[in-house]
Amino acid sequence: MSISVGIVEDHSEFRQSLVYLISTFSEYRLAWAYPSVENALNNYAETDVILLDINLPGVSGIEAIPLFKQKWPQPRIVMLTIFEDDRHIIEAIQSGADGYILKKSTPNKILDAIQQVYEGGAALTPMVAKHVLAFLQPDAGKPDSPSNLTVREKEILTLITQGMINERIAANLFISAQTVRNHIKNIYDKLQVHSRAQVVAKAFREKLV
Repeated sequence: MSISVGIVEDHSEFRQSLVYLISTFSEYRLAWAYPSVENALNNYAETDVILLDINLPGVSGIEAIPLFKQKWPQPRIVMLTIFEDDRHIIEAIQSGADGYILKKSTPNKILDAIQQVYEGGAALTPMVAKHVLAFLQPDAGKPDSPSNLTVREKEILTLITQGMINERIAANLFISAQTVRNHIKNIYDKLQVHSRAQVVAKAFREKLV
């Protein structure tokens, strides 16, 4: 079964290159491609993953994340952008993006990101996650709150930051996928996060791995 992909990118040449990339491989299927968020919202068709540019005319990519998530919670959203500064990365993650990769990434990296978020992972490399540290540093006067993660939860958190999906984590630790999901729910609750991208960023911020 192919992964359907929607694209929101205002640069016509780059948008066409993404269309060509997605259409080249049978594992992926182009659902739609629009130059603006407004076009995408007005003509939306169900899709598994959305590649969303940040710097768009009208509604920005970051502003669009909650708009897509509120109306259609099922698609995973990968920010595909030229920006790699702390502010854009953390704003995208806090708004609910499932991944953040750069436009200069190789075609294989873009396809890997689509596959990763589709399978429930986070397309957020350790390098990008570390980029948020300066922005997310806690106030000097405030002590870090303990995470209270168990040994098993820390093991699973480490594997999450390595990009592993639940099934691979289960196989690696010789436990069931359901047990992994239960542990991840506990990790989310303890770290007060809501997505894999957020948990990766917080893990690096608080040096949990």
